[in-house]
Amino acid sequence: MQGHLYLIPTFLGHEEVEAVFPHYNIVLIESLRYFVVEELKTARRFIKRVCPQRSMEELIFFELNEHTPVTDIGNYLAPCLKGESVGVLSEAGVPCVADPGSLLVRQAHIHGIEVKPLIGPSSILLALMASGLNGQNFAFVGYLPVDRRERQKVIRQLEHRSWMENQTQCFMETPYRNLQLFEDVVQTAHPDTLLCIASDLTLPSQRIVTQSIREWQKNKPDIHKHPAIFLLKKG
Repeated sequence: MQGHLYLIPTFLGHEEVEAVFPHYNIVLIESLRYFVVEELKTARRFIKRVCPQRSMEELIFFELNEHTPVTDIGNYLAPCLKGESVGVLSEAGVPCVADPGSLLVRQAHIHGIEVKPLIGPSSILLALMASGLNGQNFAFVGYLPVDRRERQKVIRQLEHRSWMENQTQCFMETPYRNLQLFEDVVQTAHPDTLLCIASDLTLPSQRIVTQSIREWQKNKPDIHKHPAIFLLKKG
């Protein structure tokens, strides 16, 4: 009998465990010995927080990030093929969305290993829920180009797509480049286009604001080094 591949969401920040993490997930983590993680230090800290009695020495970790050779990924499923389940942990939020892991999940499907996604915080869905923008038709496009000209070009394309397809466009940036992205959006998009910025989701400092580009031009948000999701909708 094969083990399962569990996709386990992690915290978006240092919020209260009970507020965002089902007890079932904690019980499951306590039962697992193998974990595929994006960064070892963060994963150990997370497990120690939700399962403080767990000994790290008894756990086996496989790292899966941009430096992992593709040829190594299939080997991480060896425990499943021998009957032991494996947990996949993201750095923040849900695994495999704007995050490494999809290649591992694809390999699991190829080998007939059952994949079980668990409930937990997703910054993308939380931001969309609270934005007041179109939640029936939306696209998450991940990170925009770092080059400013290319980024502004993509912003114009996303705005046009939003208008043509009545579709909310969701994107993000590394926290220390949030303000550069914000400036490009407010300088490029139409004044009447709506922009939602959702930062520090699930934390006490959480802030979710939707207003027109014209209004944002008067009020620069305090989002430098704060995790944020941007949602754009042209009416």
